Amino acid sequence: MRSKVILVVVDGLGWQVGHDGMGYLQAMCEAGQASLHQLRCELPSLSRPLYECILSGAAPIASGVVHNDVVRLSTAQSIFSLAHAAGLRTAAAAYHWISELYNRAPYDAVRDRLTDDDSLPIQHGLFYHVDHYPDDHLYIDAELLRRRHKPDFLLIHPMGVDDAGHRFGGDSMQYRNAARANDKLLSHYLPQWLAEDYQVLITSDHGMNADHSHGGILPEERLVPLYLLGSRFNHASTARVRQLELCGLMASLLGIAHSKPDNRAVLNPPH
Repeated sequence: MRSKVILVVVDGLGWQVGHDGMGYLQAMCEAGQASLHQLRCELPSLSRPLYECILSGAAPIASGVVHNDVVRLSTAQSIFSLAHAAGLRTAAAAYHWISELYNRAPYDAVRDRLTDDDSLPIQHGLFYHVDHYPDDHLYIDAELLRRRHKPDFLLIHPMGVDDAGHRFGGDSMQYRNAARANDKLLSHYLPQWLAEDYQVLITSDHGMNADHSHGGILPEERLVPLYLLGSRFNHASTARVRQLELCGLMASLLGIAHSKPDNRAVLNPPH
């Protein structure tokens, strides 16, 4: 069975804030239209290594992308390369490190910010390269890509929560309010996505500590939420999901044969 998939990676969104502050998503859970799982991110709890982990299923130690200054193309099979090889359409509204991992490295803003190239793993992209790029603009970028290109797989990657955490700390009203703002933005778009039968995963790469940072093993750095929405998901499932399994799970939803770590216990049984 083949479904279209949207992955939202709310950068820097820790578990507790994602659990307590996302009122719309929690309302969806209470209505039986979504489910929430707690994930423990891989180590080190840094962005570029964990983008690779989420999108390829490779832990940082295995991928070699072990810090944020590893500027090169991924050497792993990613959800973008799997989808591209299967003849599916891909798109991303995301931070420029995503472009560097899966399209071209180093990033050239003039060449890469607006990407439309069917030969690339991410065929259609709207990439940004400043951490304070407004989240509301980012969701508009993503919706433009969705409507214009009708991708089978779409990555949406807002940076506002992470930016607020680095500026004000993980125990600040600015950090919590940035998470609430994302919840409100999602409430504008999710009803239409679900009406069109997209399968939607909303998660994060890592959390944020009180020192305005992350990278280690503290629970506030490692624990992140995973919200699942869509007709394919079993919202009664209590299966424990690993960050390493997200790429394989998305490939399964897309109907792509793969050998990635997978956890289909969160899916409804096939009819």
